[in-house]
Amino acid sequence: MLISTAEPYFFPGDSTGCLLIHGFTSSPKELRLLGEHLANEGRSVLGVRLFAHATQPEDMRRARWRDWVASAEDGWHLLQPLCQRVVLVGMSMGGAIAFILASRFPATGVAALATPHHTPGNPPILLARLLSLVMPYREKGPPQWVDMEAFKQHVRYPVESTRSYLEFDALLGEMRRQLPKVKAPVLLVNSRKDPTIRAEERHMESIHAALGSREVSTHWVENSGHILPWDCDRREVFQEVSKFIARLR
Repeated sequence: MLISTAEPYFFPGDSTGCLLIHGFTSSPKELRLLGEHLANEGRSVLGVRLFAHATQPEDMRRARWRDWVASAEDGWHLLQPLCQRVVLVGMSMGGAIAFILASRFPATGVAALATPHHTPGNPPILLARLLSLVMPYREKGPPQWVDMEAFKQHVRYPVESTRSYLEFDALLGEMRRQLPKVKAPVLLVNSRKDPTIRAEERHMESIHAALGSREVSTHWVENSGHILPWDCDRREVFQEVSKFIARLR
């Protein structure tokens, strides 16, 4: 059974389709405000639900990274016949999945929000492998948002499967292998206050350097945590994504 308010959504619109892909342990709601913004501008918007997300944490233990990519591929095949062009928009791990899809399909553009280049080091991946043998779940830390009222609306699992954390790491490895094949224009948006994808770890710069695209735009926001489409700078993020999509041909 799906968590209430975490359902996938489709807003029919014009011939520009926007495929919205949420992040690790989250739900389609993570990008819904952005999806509504794009729909109000006339775009066709599909927010997909990744396998084993928005149900119960136990489901994550049987998920593999290819399942998450397959969920987004299903979204591509649903949206692409309805639109002349499709823009992939991903949040965090969803951005990594968007890059993998863009290496396989003729995406018109990719907007990646707070997307990691490598696995954030908490816990280190070697420790995660050991933890997965003795501790199936670990509690998440306290919320690190700027807008705590917005945080109350966020739908995510309260715990993290240590087994699926390894799949997250494997997915990022696949993304890094595919980045040179991505030729579509790209927008990278990160926050300098992100406690997860920290600016000093140079995730944005590393992705930028590896991309095969000749058109890469970058944008930093200054007053948000990790969940850019919900935190204080969300309107700025919405506008940057909108302007990026409007420039695409």
